Amino acid sequence: MMTVSSSSIAGKKIVKTLGLVRGNTIRARHIGSDILAGLKNIVGGEIENYTKLMAESREQALDRMIAAAEELEANAIVDVQFSTSYIMGAAAEILVYGTAVIVE
Repeated sequence: MMTVSSSSIAGKKIVKTLGLVRGNTIRARHIGSDILAGLKNIVGGEIENYTKLMAESREQALDRMIAAAEELEANAIVDVQFSTSYIMGAAAEILVYGTAVIVE
């Protein structure tokens, strides 16, 4: 499934627009990760556990959006965008959305 953040795909023609598709996930941090992050905050640097958590969350949301597009029999998704919002102190939602299309 081709996914792009632009409204067109170079060399392809959109022949049918199928509609909005989205995928999301809500993830909570682990208390152990928070302790390690607090220590990392003192010395500086990347908080690798959070980086991994966010990357996995984005991939899961993306997989869910692609599954929704496949249900519509799309072969591409254009105008793909990610959004993040905090649900509560230790949890965040990752949302990805775009327009399912058929290209030739």
